[in-house]
Amino acid sequence: MCDFVQQLTVSCKAGDGQDGSEFSRNHKFWSLTILVRRHGRPPLSQQALLSSANFSLSLLPARLAHRIESLRNLPFIVVSNPHVSKIYNNYLHSLSTLLPYQQRQITTVEEEIQFTEVLADLVQTHANTIPTLARGFLECRRYISAAEVTRFLERHLRARIGTRLIAEQHIALHLASQPKADQPSQSRYIGVIDTDLRPADIVRSCENFVGEICELKYGVRPSIIINGQPEASFAHVPVHLEYIITELLKNSFRATIETGKEREPVEVTIAAAPDVPHTKLEELKKISVNDESAHDFDQDGLMEYCSTSEGHLGPLNSAAQNITIRIRDHGGGISPEVLPNIWSYSFTTFGEDEAAAADNGNIDALNTIANSGGNSSSIAGLGYGLPLGRAYAEYFGGSIAVQSLYGWGTDVYLTLKGVGKID
Repeated sequence: MCDFVQQLTVSCKAGDGQDGSEFSRNHKFWSLTILVRRHGRPPLSQQALLSSANFSLSLLPARLAHRIESLRNLPFIVVSNPHVSKIYNNYLHSLSTLLPYQQRQITTVEEEIQFTEVLADLVQTHANTIPTLARGFLECRRYISAAEVTRFLERHLRARIGTRLIAEQHIALHLASQPKADQPSQSRYIGVIDTDLRPADIVRSCENFVGEICELKYGVRPSIIINGQPEASFAHVPVHLEYIITELLKNSFRATIETGKEREPVEVTIAAAPDVPHTKLEELKKISVNDESAHDFDQDGLMEYCSTSEGHLGPLNSAAQNITIRIRDHGGGISPEVLPNIWSYSFTTFGEDEAAAADNGNIDALNTIANSGGNSSSIAGLGYGLPLGRAYAEYFGGSIAVQSLYGWGTDVYLTLKGVGKID
């Protein structure tokens, strides 16, 4: 088995022109802008759909090979854990299903359909990666330090975001390009990207979801006031925003309730960036290339990006390219002892007995910020919510900042770098 694994990873890396000592740079440069503009708005032509499939194929195998290698570099006793081992085998399975396509181009509709089915299997196979890894590391915490776990998860989960996005983008483009009798003339979506996403709508949807959780646990639910620019919209991935907002509202709602301030609403302020003209050069200046992201970049891709025209989608409206959301609660704030640890993947608020009951995979519950008072809860989670939310925000250049006024409340600033609303 070890020889087979080595053959898979070496074959994949060799196909990408890299050795085992550094990240591959033989992928196309890509960003949220590239995902929006590269193939056009669906329904796609046959040629564009094949191009999308080959673009995904150029990125995925090496990314999976790197995840296999990173798992193999963990201590043997950790990889031997059944949960961690399951994730390792999932990545191995997914890579093996992609390798037959690696040395050739997808040139026919039939091959594209088969490849899309492979991607759908990949997405489904890795659907429970986060809860499964969490349980594995919880069980192995005697053999690996919390700092080592955080370092591994920072890289692994950020890479997972990109891998899923690549696969889901092509799947969505494929589905949207199939003939449908009731298909609208023009959809808001380009793959998984909503080109007219209103954060205020996401906030309301997440408010209802988190409110129901609070009613089940506490019997009450706080309310939300949305102010600022609730009509602001831009192009972004709604699933990412839904995850981030859900986790932040869980923190705020729980803190508000457990400090007896449930009658005081949580204030959500939405602010769109001012209208500043931008160019492709300015877009490139915003991109940080490091060891985490280097395998998404190469010189040919950068030249291709800079030399292409604005495409078929029309100009970008830079007025709402960046949006900042402030979530303010009066839940008592975060203690100075807890504040330095809020970005760590923490497991201390979730007991072993509760871990055994977490088979439903919903471990992203109310975590470190809301637990700053020291009273643990069965919905306290494993502490993945805030650091993983930051990973989603930072993936396309955004950020999350926390400002705590201990004894009073907490302000969380979520900045999202989108593409701007497409005219």
